[in-house]
Formats: sequence, C-alpha cells, structure tokens
Amino acid sequence: MAEIHPFRAYRYDTQRVALNDVLTQPYDKITPAMQEQYYAASPYNLIAIEKGKANASDTPKNNVYTRAAAKFEEWIGEEILVQDAAPSIYLYAQEYVVPRGEAQRTRIGFIVLGRIEDYDAQVVFRHEHTHTAPKADRMELLRHMKAQTGQLFMLYDDASRKIEGWLEEIARKNQPTEMRDEYHVTHRLWPVADAEVIRKIEAALADQKLVIADGHHRYETALNFRNENREKDATHGRDAAYEFAMMTLINSHSKGLTILPTHRLVSGIRGFDFERFRKNVSEYFDWYSYPFRDLEERLGALDEFRRDFEGATHKRRGIGIYSGFLGAGANAFYLFLLKRDVDLGQVLPDLSEAQRGLDVVLLHRVMLENGLGITAEAVESEKFISYEREIEKAIAAADRGEAQMACLLNPVRVEQVMEIALSGGVLPQKSTDFYPKLLSGETIYRIEGTGRSRAKGDSN
Repeated sequence: MAEIHPFRAYRYDTQRVALNDVLTQPYDKITPAMQEQYYAASPYNLIAIEKGKANASDTPKNNVYTRAAAKFEEWIGEEILVQDAAPSIYLYAQEYVVPRGEAQRTRIGFIVLGRIEDYDAQVVFRHEHTHTAPKADRMELLRHMKAQTGQLFMLYDDASRKIEGWLEEIARKNQPTEMRDEYHVTHRLWPVADAEVIRKIEAALADQKLVIADGHHRYETALNFRNENREKDATHGRDAAYEFAMMTLINSHSKGLTILPTHRLVSGIRGFDFERFRKNVSEYFDWYSYPFRDLEERLGALDEFRRDFEGATHKRRGIGIYSGFLGAGANAFYLFLLKRDVDLGQVLPDLSEAQRGLDVVLLHRVMLENGLGITAEAVESEKFISYEREIEKAIAAADRGEAQMACLLNPVRVEQVMEIALSGGVLPQKSTDFYPKLLSGETIYRIEGTGRSRAKGDSN
C-alpha cells in the first residue's frame, strides 16, 4: 500500500527573502499577467524555475529549462535555498474563505515523499485523464533540474481523522513559517523531524490507497521520469531517489476540503436556437424560468435562481442555463431538473452508476449531446466548450455575447471523486477544482543519488 518517507527539503531562507515575494501558484494556474507580477516581485521568485520565460533566441543549450536548472543551482550556492538538516515531514495548513462565502476554513495536511506507483498496482489512483503537452513541458524541466518544486495533492481515507488530530496538536505547540497569497489564503508550514511522530504517521498510512486530487500531469511526469531513469540505471534499487515524488497528503474526510464547480460556456454552434435546445432535452428534463426585464430585476431573479439551484437540486439533480440578454431564451435564468422517471442506466449504459451520478456527466452526455449535438470527441478537441470557475464571469460572458449559453454546475462531492477513482473510473475533464491550490516552492525535493538513505533525504 502507500509508502511514505520524510526527506530533507530545500526551502527558502526567510532571513534572506520574504515568502510572499518568492512562492507561486502551481505552474498550470499561472497566467501571463501573474508571470510578470512574479518576476517583478523578487529576483529570487520561483517563477524563474517553475514557469520561466521562453526567448526567440533559445537554443538546445540555452533555453527555459537550462536556465531554470542554472538558477536553481545558483540559488543553492547563494544559500537562498537551504536544505533542512534532518529528514522531516512538513505539516502544511491553509486558512481561507470559500469564494462567495463568509465562513473561514482550515485545510491541514502534510508533505512527504511518496513511492511512485504504476496505476495497475492499485495503490495510487487517478480521477481524470491527462494530455500530452503539459507532461512534455514538465518532463523537460524535471530532466534538467532533477528537482520537484510543485506539490502533488493526494487524498487518503481516514474517517476517524486521527492523523489530522496528531497534526493539529503539533501545530498548536509549534511556530510555523507563514505567508498570505494573492487570493488571501494564509499558508503555514511546520517541519517535523521527531522520529516517533514520523513512524506513527508512516504506520497509519501503510494500509492506505491514495487518490490524486490535483497534479495528474505532475504525477505522470514523475512516473515517466522514474521509468526513464530505470532504463539508464542498471543497478537501480527500490530506494533510488527517482522512485519517489514529493506530495501533500490530505484526508478526504477533512472539514477543510472544498471543491469548486467549473462552469461550461457554449459557443460556435451554427444556427444556435435556445427554443430548439430546450425542446431537444425535454424528454429528460423539466425546466423552470426566472425571468427579469432589466438589471435591477435580474439581481432578484439571480438570487431566487441560485437558492433553488444550490438547494432544491440536492433533491432533484439540476443544471443552470443562461443565454444572456439577447435572443430566444434570454432575459431569464433557467433551472433544468432531471425528470424523476428517467432511467440513466438505459440512457448511459456505458458508465458506472457512480459516474452517472455526476452532474457534469448529466450536462455533457445528456444535455449537450442531445440538445446541441456536442459530442465527447468535440469536447476533447476543445470545440464549442470553454470553462469558467466563477459563476458571475460565466454569466457575464453570455451577456457580452462571448458565449451562446452558460451552463452552471454545482460542485462534485469528494465522496464521488473517491468512489469513482478507487473503482478505476475517471471523471470528465475539469470536473473538480480543489480550492485553494497548494503553493509551489514551500518545499523542494532535489532528486539525486541512489539508496534508501538518499531517497529518505539524508545528506549526500
């Protein structure tokens, strides 16, 4: 089952730099504007490593990957990045407010090295498929740097929450390093070198299976890197450094877990007709409208729609639809509720019962396929569908005419993610958005050497 170990992480020396100036969001969440902001924040910002700038004059010997590797070694040499003295696990807590909410939550986990496992070993499970391009980019960076700066977000199953209890007790008694990011999330980190605590946590995880919550591309990159190094290293053993990956483990029963929905925007449908769409899906859905005549009335209509959408749909599964101010179907929010007599086993016989229970599956396979003819192949090739996390931005896109229709979803539940993943299934693309993200650069795992002691982080 899951095998974890402490390690000697490289971390920023907070006597030399402020964490707020140097840590970044994960590479795949960094926009061009954020990249510029990070570069401006500090010459030691992780962006130069995590997602550096490509130049038109780049060559095989001087490019974004070689520069990242050189910068990494430079910062170690300058002692901007310093390796911890003792192998440790790292408690990692994030205090945040859910977007559009008021309640404050704390999500606590711990950073360790985890053994990289093939999926067919049934120790590590994915919940979505990956794409080639992001893995190729991360692979080149890993080959040159031989270090992992970003976190794999892994879920384990501990209904008793005993491990979280241990973590919370340690956090209460010790002083963390701390920073607040651009999304107003407070990040705290506590290194723990106590051998007894580490053994206790290792033992508690020994019978666990792990589900990738976030970081599928990074995990599969680590898996490919491991396989590549196995071929090069005829004497490799189970404890070679490349057999492990840095990961943050969080309990699937944590009260601090939040999954946000990712809404869909439909565009580019030739001859789009809302009334025809509504008629096409009437076999499967009842619908209710929340009309308005002007912006003032729209506020009330939206509030009423959201109350029903986020509340009543727990009794009957529903999807929200909005097509903006102009055209047929406009000037109203619509709530489409699955009819009580629809047998999804007959409609979607190729999917498991758990997969049929996902609203995002209901949207794509029943509503968009039957209502607009948008096939799974079209979605995979990025035709007709784009994505938006914030409901207000999705609605605004429809108002501006950038989307013919905004499809609004409630979030997937973590229980659904765990059930589907552990049964060997996957969720549709962009079904889950675990919030907040794990920062890159909190800890760095330098992949070097072979032998059990090196993999566990003892000095070279």
